[in-house]
Amino acid sequence: MGGMTAPARDAGLQPQRTRLAWRRTTLAGTVTAVLAVRASVRAASPLTGAVLVLLCCVCWLAFLGLAHLRISTLAASPEPPTLTPRLAWAATGCAMALAVCAAVLVS
Repeated sequence: MGGMTAPARDAGLQPQRTRLAWRRTTLAGTVTAVLAVRASVRAASPLTGAVLVLLCCVCWLAFLGLAHLRISTLAASPEPPTLTPRLAWAATGCAMALAVCAAVLVS
């Protein structure tokens, strides 16, 4: 019974699926930013709409940069590195801020 060892971890398609998930999330953020621009055109207060669109664009660009960093990291290594908490929190913050700005624009 003492000769049993855990099998080596096989990453399989996990890095590829993770890269695709980052790309899908980036695409969703792009759609949200475009819809925010569209909603700002129809907003009752153009100044508020412009500020919210600016915030949406900043959040989208920040998320785009984070996603590119993560995708590059995954592509550079055969063994997928662990997502750092800093990157995870930054990406979550960008997505949440983008969602809040878009929700305010739509309402």
